[in-house]
Amino acid sequence: MPMLEKKPVGFDEASTSHRFVAELLAQANIHFDGHRPWDIQLNAPGVIDSALTRGNLGFGESYMKGDWDADRLDELFYRLMRAQLGQRIKPTQLIYHSLRSRLLNRQTAKRAWEVGEKHYDLGNDFYAAMLDQRMTYTCGYWKDAKTLDEAQEAKLDLVCRKLQLRPGMRVLDIGCGWGSFMAYAAEHYGVECVGLTISKEQAEFGQRLIKKGLPVEFRLQDYRNESEQFDRIVSIGMFEHVGHKNYREYMSVVNRCLKDDGLFLLHTIGKNLSNTVTDPWIDKYIFPNGELPTLGQIADAAEALFVVEDVHNFGADYDRTLMAWHNNFERHWPTFESQYGERFYRMWRYYLLCCAGAFRAREIHLWQLVMSKQGVLGGYSRVS
Repeated sequence: MPMLEKKPVGFDEASTSHRFVAELLAQANIHFDGHRPWDIQLNAPGVIDSALTRGNLGFGESYMKGDWDADRLDELFYRLMRAQLGQRIKPTQLIYHSLRSRLLNRQTAKRAWEVGEKHYDLGNDFYAAMLDQRMTYTCGYWKDAKTLDEAQEAKLDLVCRKLQLRPGMRVLDIGCGWGSFMAYAAEHYGVECVGLTISKEQAEFGQRLIKKGLPVEFRLQDYRNESEQFDRIVSIGMFEHVGHKNYREYMSVVNRCLKDDGLFLLHTIGKNLSNTVTDPWIDKYIFPNGELPTLGQIADAAEALFVVEDVHNFGADYDRTLMAWHNNFERHWPTFESQYGERFYRMWRYYLLCCAGAFRAREIHLWQLVMSKQGVLGGYSRVS
């Protein structure tokens, strides 16, 4: 008796939506119920229609419910994005999200605290298990590194050298996280640091660094409320929470707080197209009110306030960083399983691997820009 071919779960093979999506996925070398690790395994009905009507929001929520699987989500999303399939589908139910993102200021001073409460305050123990030993929640620099710890220290040192830090300088860190940059800069370059965060968990963690005798200060406040002047200003992985309606104000605050002969380093994820909006799944479940800038938007916001001295793109390193975080997350998950549950596990896995695929496809990037207020006399010396 011949073996029956396995049928995908929950849809009619003759349906228009199935045929359309199957043909679309084939262009990226992805199949339903195939045997490659990036093929989509359907476990329940409704996945296709949800993705067509609600885009990645529907696709991601279906994954969180267990309605579909893929062994290598990072490879799946790399193929989806490299083939630019998202530009072929315009989910009708996301029109409101698009208009809301373009027209409203979703990153006001009042809303700024939401991402701290929902994302960064998940728990210091959780992040300590996923990140490097310094708890650096931004892209590592893998040029000469073999481990996550080495990559993060290389990134921190790269920033210090780009800022040309010298003993006795005062440095402002906008969006200081758990203080990894401030601790490194204080230890290795003899500077004093003030860090701004909107996360209570991060501010409490920072007290451990202060107890070690390091000249660092954590301020639980929005960047817009800072008025002191500093020799250097750095912002590593915070600009993604500013929003396009606030870019100019952000640059004005930095200009106000930077001494005339100072340097400012901006480290941010960025995107290729200015007419795109924040992914609705990421906005709802991971980084509420987040928004990626383009280089053009950064340059426009800095016009007449700063001279852009240097631009460095090492976004491919974020792919490797995210995969390292994912490996740590999977290894330590049994410790947190009872606390967070299966739905969180699938959500966090989707987040890390979806983003890894996006960087791999060069859909998004990691930029470091060095700026000065009046231009460095004789020119700025490039550091790599």
